[in-house]
Amino acid sequence: MGYDLDSKIKEDMYELCKDLFPICRSITGNGVRETLSILNQVIDENIKIYEISSGTQVFDWRVPKEWNIKEAYIENSRGQRIIDFQNNNLHVVGYSTPVDKIVDLQELKSIVYTQPDQPDAIPYITSYYKERYGFCMSQNQFNSLLEDNYHIVIDSELKNGSLTYGEIIIPGDTKEEVFLSTYICHPSMANNELSGPVVATYLAKWLKSLKKRRYTYRIIFIPETIGAITYLSKNLKYLKEHIIAGFNLSCVGDNRTFSYVESRYGNTMADKVAKNVLGFYYPNYKSYSFLKRGSDERQYNAPGVDLPVCAICRSKYAEYPEYHTSKDDLQVISQEGLFGAYEVYQQCILVLENNYKYKMNVLCEPQLGKRGLYPTISQKGTYNEVKAMTDFIAYADGSNDVIDISNIIGVPVKDLLVVIKMLKQAELLMRCN
Repeated sequence: MGYDLDSKIKEDMYELCKDLFPICRSITGNGVRETLSILNQVIDENIKIYEISSGTQVFDWRVPKEWNIKEAYIENSRGQRIIDFQNNNLHVVGYSTPVDKIVDLQELKSIVYTQPDQPDAIPYITSYYKERYGFCMSQNQFNSLLEDNYHIVIDSELKNGSLTYGEIIIPGDTKEEVFLSTYICHPSMANNELSGPVVATYLAKWLKSLKKRRYTYRIIFIPETIGAITYLSKNLKYLKEHIIAGFNLSCVGDNRTFSYVESRYGNTMADKVAKNVLGFYYPNYKSYSFLKRGSDERQYNAPGVDLPVCAICRSKYAEYPEYHTSKDDLQVISQEGLFGAYEVYQQCILVLENNYKYKMNVLCEPQLGKRGLYPTISQKGTYNEVKAMTDFIAYADGSNDVIDISNIIGVPVKDLLVVIKMLKQAELLMRCN
């Protein structure tokens, strides 16, 4: 891609995060629908929307009631608002039932949640599967509460409705699929929430623009946990037969580091690709075993599901200080952070698209010089110019795929693709699969 196009993608991704940031999302409700509607406009109306009714059995779970909220606040006896949902939607415990009453300080404190180790941050708290109401504020705000009577209001609704998710299928030459999953269920948190769906959206735009695709691409936008379980309950048989590699996109917006969370045994094609690409792109990346899982890779790797899914993040969820608080704002993410993750996933996809096994069709080393592939003057140092090619030739025996050879000889796949093209043009190389 040219510099100007890259710059525009950087800016557009960050602007999309800004547009989505104020929306109050949860595992169900109008915030999810509004978010999907905006993403759909960016991808030219290619997201298919599904609504799954409350009460639907999905494996060991049931789709919960739908939750929507209009407003919430706490006022003191003078009518001054201590906190207001309109200022920050993290001020309300997710899925809070409606309430409108006067309480004293003791009762108020019993329904307020804080993050004591981060006294100026509002925590992200939910109660999806037990009906209750509650508020969130900083520990500093909590400490400043005075003896008084407080008016607490949550204008919300829990009803039999539906769980909403979106799906894009971008066809390729085969029915074998690459799977990308991201979630759209958190309120105003930038890295932990918005970065995933935004990067996935721009990957979808890029994939659609490719003239040729080896694989079919399945991209889903779901609420975390219950959305993955719901999706798997309806598609598992097909997914197990067709997915060759998959990635869970979450926390891909900051620019502090890159992280990799392996699949349950760390031995899938997705793991192989992730380690290869990150090893060349950002060799100091942080690697986490499946024991450090925490997002929807939990469901995709569950026993009996066993999909080849891992995760590539920037700063991994639960590993950066702003995680699940109001501090995870638009200052945590950046154009460079989002675009870096976008580039890494692009490279993973290109590696998958081109990961064949090759075999030389001549015995011993081919004479590269007569084909214009080797310097005709032998001098110390000239060999270095073609070392990647000669090393590739040494391992192109039909048993190694391109990633294997890349790992053995220490050359990125994107560079080997140039070598492969030259050898094929010289009719020295044949593809084995």
